[in-house]
Amino acid sequence: MNVVFRKATVDDVEGIIKLCDKIFEEKTDIAEGRRLFQLTDNSPNDIYIVGVIDDEIIAHAKVTIIRTMYDSMGNYAMINHVAVKEELRRHKIATMMLDYITDISKKCECKTMCLWSKNFREAAHKCYKNYGFELLEAGFFEKRI
Repeated sequence: MNVVFRKATVDDVEGIIKLCDKIFEEKTDIAEGRRLFQLTDNSPNDIYIVGVIDDEIIAHAKVTIIRTMYDSMGNYAMINHVAVKEELRRHKIATMMLDYITDISKKCECKTMCLWSKNFREAAHKCYKNYGFELLEAGFFEKRI
């Protein structure tokens, strides 16, 4: 399976949203998605990744590089919205995408990669653990504003 991974462009937004809406049970407005994508399009710290086969987006992840001045923490990559088209799972596409993200993270001098995943994605969690991610005991706190 010949998957090409690359940084997304604004032309990819509709395909990304359609993939993620299905997988994550979301309803993202495409025009708003394009607008928000363009706000960070030139940021070296906000990276949308797509996996493409024959011009079709079959995989996606968002990587945010968080640069810190703290030696013990260092720079780290926060990964979210890891998605692979359902019928193409179990072909190591997520693993290949995580390899691509690891290379980006190393180039950005990250000490760690953190991954945020919804609780209902148990199969994805198995993939992340097989890749070497560890489930931490720390909580992920959220406050809606």
